[in-house]
Amino acid sequence: MKKMTIRDMEVIDMEALSELYSIYWGEKSNVAKMRDKFSRFCQNPAYIFLCACEGDRLVGSVCGTVCEDLYGDCHPFVVAENMAVDKNFQRKGIGKALFSELTERAKALGCSQILLVTESEREDACKFYESLGFHPTAKKGFKKKI
Repeated sequence: MKKMTIRDMEVIDMEALSELYSIYWGEKSNVAKMRDKFSRFCQNPAYIFLCACEGDRLVGSVCGTVCEDLYGDCHPFVVAENMAVDKNFQRKGIGKALFSELTERAKALGCSQILLVTESEREDACKFYESLGFHPTAKKGFKKKI
């Protein structure tokens, strides 16, 4: 078994990321647009892009966006999105390692919390997030496509 590493995503990862998203969500991504957007996002420290690799193969990813806040002590928070682990590599600690690194990065930036949204019918995902300390009954999230 090759060693699994968590690292910052790079523009050269966009094709592999597109494949992961396609397998995971059943949608094709425009790799050229992904590269362009990613290059612009990398210039903004509010974006955290992490990937998990086993050897040279990208097997997981998570994105975090740091949001400023005017509430309370005005600590920023992170919104986590696009968490994906290749189905052939799940239950090996990859998702946990990605969130652990995202949490450390968020703490280093002074963030007070991480928010995420997932579909309630994705029972495995919900159980996974609960195992990481996310509390499903503490709040209720909503998502509206526009």
